[in-house]
Amino acid sequence: MEIKQTTVEANGLTFAALTCGEEGPLALCLHGFPDSAHTWRHLLPELAAAGYRAVAPWLRGYAPTVVPSDGDYSAATLSADVNALHHALGGGIDAVLVGHDWGAMMTYAAAAAAPGNWRRLVTIAVPPPGVATNAFFRYAQLKQSFYIMLFQTPLAEIVVSADDLIFIEKLWSDWSPSYDGSGDLPYVKDALRGPANLSAAIGYYRAMFAVGGGDKSPPHPTLYLHGNEDGAFLVEGIAGTDKHLSEDSRVEIIDGTGHFLHLEKPAAVNRMILDWIGAR
Repeated sequence: MEIKQTTVEANGLTFAALTCGEEGPLALCLHGFPDSAHTWRHLLPELAAAGYRAVAPWLRGYAPTVVPSDGDYSAATLSADVNALHHALGGGIDAVLVGHDWGAMMTYAAAAAAPGNWRRLVTIAVPPPGVATNAFFRYAQLKQSFYIMLFQTPLAEIVVSADDLIFIEKLWSDWSPSYDGSGDLPYVKDALRGPANLSAAIGYYRAMFAVGGGDKSPPHPTLYLHGNEDGAFLVEGIAGTDKHLSEDSRVEIIDGTGHFLHLEKPAAVNRMILDWIGAR
C-alpha cells in the first residue's frame, strides 16, 4: 500500500498528513514529541490492508502543518483538533484513534470530549491522565522528566536548537536505548528545525499545567501499550492504568522496548493494534 501526503483543513488550520488506503473507516494516528507523522510508516499500510482509511497528521505547529497564530496549545484546543480532523475526514461512528506520547494524551482528551466520534482507542507510552499525574511527582519520574522543567524557561529554544537539534537525538537515545533512530531523526528534525515550529512543540509543555480540557479518561475500549525499557515514562509509573480505563480495556507491557515501541517492534505492535481494532 502506497503512503501519500496530503493536507486537511480542520479547526482553522491546514494540517499536513500522510494517508494510506482510499476506503473504509477512518483510523487516525497521532504522533508525539519529538516526532513526526513518519513515525506511523509501519502501521499505516497495515491499517489500509485491513480495510481502514489510515491518516497520520503532523500535529499543530509541527512542519509542514501550520503554526497557529494564537500560539494555543491547550489540552482543550488539541482535543478540538482531533475531533475537527474526524469531522473533516468524514470519520463517522466506526472511526478508531491511535496515539503515541502527546498523541496518547490527545486521544484520551478527544475521545472523552466527543465519545460518539470513536469506536476504539489505542494509546502508547503515556497512561491515562490520573495515572500520569500521580507518576509525574515521584522522584524517579521527575528526574526523567527534566526536559519538561527546562521547557518552562526561555532557555528551552536555545538549548534544544543547538548543534542541529542534538538535544532531540539524545532524548531518542535515552528514551529508547536499544533502538537506532537514525532513520527517523531526519524527519523529526525537519518537523522541528524551524524556530517557530520548535517553539510550537515546546509550547505544548508550557500549556500542559493549565487547568481543564484533558483530565478525563474516555469510556471506550482502549488498548494501552508500554515498553518495559521506556526511558521517558518509567514503566513503574503505569501501575493502576487498568483502573482508569473502561472495563473492556487491556494493558500490555512489551518486553525489550523503550518509548518508541511501535518503531522498535513494529510487527508485534501492529499485530496487537490490528487485533484490537478488528479488520474491516
